[in-house]
Amino acid sequence: MSDQVLLLVNAAAAIIGIVASITWLKFPPVFALLLGTLYLGVTTKLGFAGTPKAISDGFADVMGDIGVLVTFGVILGALLTVTNTMQRLVEAMLRLFGERSVPYVFAAALSSLFSSIYSDVLLVLSAPLARRLGPKLGDRGLAMMGGALTAGIEVGLVFVAPGVAAVAIAGILDVPLGQMFLLGLAVGLPTALLTMFAFQLLLPVMGWNAKLDEIDVGDGFDANGISDRAVDEGTPSAADGQAGDTAAQTGDTASQAGGIATATTTEPKVRELNLFVSITPVLLTLVLIAGGALAQAAGWEADVITFVTDPVVAIFAGAGLAFILASRVRQRAEISSAIGTALTSCGPILVLSGISGSLGFVIEGSGMADMLGSAFRSDFLPPLLLVWIVAAILHIALGSITVAGITAAGILAPIAGTLGVPVVLVALAAGSGALFLPHVSSNFFWMFQSLLGFSTRGTFKTHSGAMTLASLISLPIILALSTVL
Repeated sequence: MSDQVLLLVNAAAAIIGIVASITWLKFPPVFALLLGTLYLGVTTKLGFAGTPKAISDGFADVMGDIGVLVTFGVILGALLTVTNTMQRLVEAMLRLFGERSVPYVFAAALSSLFSSIYSDVLLVLSAPLARRLGPKLGDRGLAMMGGALTAGIEVGLVFVAPGVAAVAIAGILDVPLGQMFLLGLAVGLPTALLTMFAFQLLLPVMGWNAKLDEIDVGDGFDANGISDRAVDEGTPSAADGQAGDTAAQTGDTASQAGGIATATTTEPKVRELNLFVSITPVLLTLVLIAGGALAQAAGWEADVITFVTDPVVAIFAGAGLAFILASRVRQRAEISSAIGTALTSCGPILVLSGISGSLGFVIEGSGMADMLGSAFRSDFLPPLLLVWIVAAILHIALGSITVAGITAAGILAPIAGTLGVPVVLVALAAGSGALFLPHVSSNFFWMFQSLLGFSTRGTFKTHSGAMTLASLISLPIILALSTVL
């Protein structure tokens, strides 16, 4: 057997082993990824001597890029939940734009302004609003709100920094975070709005039937906002510790999310911040990150500008301002609890991202990068479409957006700069593919069902349908960007 064929066989065995370990053997993704990476390393030219160093170097490289960004991004999101910023802003936008625009307001706000809030936390916080407003939109109103939550939360997660998946994918592929934010917003916001438009048109075709697609949960929600009926029926829920996609199937993030949501309602309130003031930490962070990208494009190289607009400084500044503002209106114990939960929640993402970086270094050291590069420079399909396909297949197999996007980035990292397209578009294409066709293997699927009060059939129509639309709508937007960048 030739060396190239043997390399392909070992690479296929490693990837299939990773997927099988997660889906069949129920290994935590971090174990499965590291096991597959070790196998690929020792069965290629890296061997027993070179594999550990490649793993360590890859892990350190990625963690150096994203460690602080993910940590303080998640802390920023947690502090925004403490001050009820998301709920208050959405309600203000609804008063401004009217009830008929409710789904579009949700999709736009969740995908652009609140991507730093952990996706399962964001779902816990926004689901009660969606359930309250859905009936006002007619017989299919709750379905529309479900689609809006999916389009907003998950699109923001993978495209718009400082969403944890967007930051992790950008870090693995060495994409400047300013670029990821600007182009991610250029893809994410239109995707969220167009997804809602297409979903609204297709919903009658899907044959929405409230008697079959919705569950009458009444007031039967527990302290975490989970449907009592869903728990009674044995549906996996946040109460079981089933985290959303952003937890990468590794921990009890959903129950932690419930803890944050509960803390904001059960602790005594001192007073509320002015709405504009409460959102300034988000605006400060986004303006600084975007300003850095624009300054770089304009050739402004002053040290002060470079320092102030560095993503690490920008996210730290936003989180610091959010802490100061929260301290004015909330008890310190509540703030400390939210930060502690955020630190616990972001750990799995950091470890998973680091090991995906290790996978990329092992692929490069094994000699497989050249073969992958040739495969992705196919004359038959655009490279960005191939990137999308890889991430989509991984998502269908693994059941987690974050795991799929990060794993795809790790596989593609050694060749991303050789595909003839800007690397930032490779990152966005990986995120787009990772949205495709969520189903029952996704923990977020069940959490979504419980919180919104849908049957499994209704969850397929809303969550799976809207996310698949978002994946298919974002891809041509990314391909169009590739023609002008």
